[in-house]
Amino acid sequence: MGTTTPPRTLAEALRARGDESLAGLLRARPDLLNPVPNDITQLATRAGTRASVVRALEHLDRFALQTAEALAVAPDPAPYDTVLSLLTGDGLDDGEQHDDAGAAITAALPGALATLREQALVWGEDDRLRLVRTARELLAPSPQHPSPTGLGPTVAEATAGMSPGRLQEILAATGLPATHDPVSAVAALSSLFTDRTRMAELLDTAPVEALSVLDRLVWGPPYGEVTPNPTPPVKWLRDRGLLLPVSTRTVVLPREAALHLRAGRAHRVPEPVAPAVAAAAERDPQAVDRAAAGQAFTALATVEELLKLWNGGGPTILRAGGLSVRELKRTASALDVPEPVAAFWVELAYGAGLVASDGETDERYAPTPASDEWLDLPAGDRWTHLATAWLAATRTPGLVGGQDAKGRALSALGPELDRSAAPDVRRRVLALFGELPPGTAPDPETLLRRLRWERPLRGGPAPAAGGTAPAGSAPAEGTDLRSRLALWTLNEAELLGITGRGALSSQARALLEEGEEAAAARLAPLIPEPLDHVLLQADLTAVAPGPLERPLAETLSVLADVESKGGATVYRFTPGSVRRALDAGQSASDLHAFLAAHSRTPVPQPLSYLIDDVARRHGHLRIGAASAYVRCDDEAVLNEILADRRSTGLRLRRLAPTVLASRADPGPLLEALRDMGYAPAAESADGDVLITRAGARRTPPRTPPVPVPEGPPAPDATLLGAAVRAIRAGDTAATVARKEPADGPAADGPSGALPRTTPAETLATVQAAAMTGSTVWIGYVNADGAASQRVIAPVRVEGGFVTAYDHTADEVRTYPLHRITGVAELAEDGEG
Repeated sequence: MGTTTPPRTLAEALRARGDESLAGLLRARPDLLNPVPNDITQLATRAGTRASVVRALEHLDRFALQTAEALAVAPDPAPYDTVLSLLTGDGLDDGEQHDDAGAAITAALPGALATLREQALVWGEDDRLRLVRTARELLAPSPQHPSPTGLGPTVAEATAGMSPGRLQEILAATGLPATHDPVSAVAALSSLFTDRTRMAELLDTAPVEALSVLDRLVWGPPYGEVTPNPTPPVKWLRDRGLLLPVSTRTVVLPREAALHLRAGRAHRVPEPVAPAVAAAAERDPQAVDRAAAGQAFTALATVEELLKLWNGGGPTILRAGGLSVRELKRTASALDVPEPVAAFWVELAYGAGLVASDGETDERYAPTPASDEWLDLPAGDRWTHLATAWLAATRTPGLVGGQDAKGRALSALGPELDRSAAPDVRRRVLALFGELPPGTAPDPETLLRRLRWERPLRGGPAPAAGGTAPAGSAPAEGTDLRSRLALWTLNEAELLGITGRGALSSQARALLEEGEEAAAARLAPLIPEPLDHVLLQADLTAVAPGPLERPLAETLSVLADVESKGGATVYRFTPGSVRRALDAGQSASDLHAFLAAHSRTPVPQPLSYLIDDVARRHGHLRIGAASAYVRCDDEAVLNEILADRRSTGLRLRRLAPTVLASRADPGPLLEALRDMGYAPAAESADGDVLITRAGARRTPPRTPPVPVPEGPPAPDATLLGAAVRAIRAGDTAATVARKEPADGPAADGPSGALPRTTPAETLATVQAAAMTGSTVWIGYVNADGAASQRVIAPVRVEGGFVTAYDHTADEVRTYPLHRITGVAELAEDGEG
């Protein structure tokens, strides 16, 4: 077989490729690897399936897709020059096609065809380019699915089934010689429409209104509706075959006529070059880093606040999963952010594995044990953990508040929020940021235009005439999901501190290019160091002039309430907050010592009095379970409670001079007495004061949600190499020449079937091959009943098993003799 013989099928074209080229195909289309094809023929068959071709088309850039669309409307096969002409035009359109655009197309077309060849969408040499049949069906025009080029069917396709008499009428109206052969009539009409001179002469005789009709159809869609009594301009076009009938009320502009009117171009605006991302503003890179670091610090503080908010058990989970609208509003109010932003922080914490369901009967969200480990990390490491989780997450907070395909509301932390394209879009958006000089903020509109060019079938409607995605692509939620993901990425990156003032920060560049350690090291100097002190003031407030060390912040958050946030945090001490600290097991002396140790100013006297006054009354009343009782050594206090009208609902009665009983449970009784101004303490059955510590609720160990992959994962080099070897070996087994058995081909079964021999013949043949070291061809049926053909070199035959080197699997294997359907020797060179 000469190497110059052109391939007749896609399988032959793939078989002629080198190993690197096959590996490139499997890398570009990993769905072809699941499972690994048995041979080249199976690989070619799988590469031509509808689902696989649709997936491959979705990953083409705009010009590669436009090249495939041009091939879909070109003759099959098409020479290179024909494809080039469909993209550049025939040059006879009065200068509408500029020379520089034609030069750009000419320069870009070889690369586009190389991409299509690599992905096995196009095969054949340049003089016989073929688009795979499935891609041609997806991209070719039909009444149900117009071509993305806006071109209609050919004259031959549109006139199929037309009566010979009607064809004769069209030939007569156009001045063509009559012929009784329908094939010749169609050929004559097609020749007229493709002849620039004769077509121009025909259109010169057309009414102006008829030309207006053609102008509306020329760039698609090419179909139009007509009435039973069409207007004279439409009748003129229909009589001359410029409009051909599709049905009783529908006509179509044939492809050859449309191409003449378009000056030979398949697309109105070919786009051979990716649009550049323009700069919206140029800023000082250091200012960008500081702004991003400030936002990163805010992100850490917000997530910490969320964990603190849900520390004792967060909101309940809806039956269908996720947060209710009310709970999301409550969380947004507590975090002091809008609800969409609250949904982002909640989803980020969930995606990072910091919050999860507790799995209890009354299911709630709560911090995970991993959140405590996260809180102990340095600020830089905490930020990289969040940023990495965000980059990989397929959950999309921007969808919260919308509706699913069934009209149900999408809730935060609920199902149906995964979008597998999200990680790819985020990384691509940040990569485009990274291509700009440091400190440059891109223009969002040009960035979106670039993304649509890179993935036109997924990033938005193509601008080509008739702009429709190929049949079967069915992009989710409309064709603008990728653009919406990009816009959400811009907002979320700013919230998280990936970008600052619209530009990519240096710490984010380090995260994308060097890893988490480099990003944390770059961010650390820009984050303020936590402080170990506060400033106490006489108005019962404390001012934290910056972030506080975690132990100090946790204790202070129990002892005081946050009054305001900003550059400095203001805490206010109240009787309730001091009582909360005493309930947590602190004593008055502990609180005095804590404030004295962590205040840069003297402890104000009003604050000391407040602590002593609350501590003196704290625990004076004791509440336990009777249903509930109140115990106090001071009878006068109990008399005061009984006399208070607010205690009527507690149904109190005196059991002893120092004990009151209540029908209320201890918890409600405790809260009711606190509302009346007392400072009771709960006690155990042994009479010991119960200490209530905040933040004791944690979920069982949980793993973060697993991102939903977008198709099969990209194979690594080891897998690609093994897959190529297996395919080559299987192809050798399937195509190797075999000797005919002594009694003729019939004993071997039909062509392509498994070899059939008797058990005695099988044993004798493999024993002989083991002794001589030769290779044989066998048919084998495994334990699951799957049949296959294999080329093996037997090494040992004993105990009813054959141990052999399997050329198909490229390894040594053992086969039970009873599962071998038959064996045949391989033909010598020159035989077969």
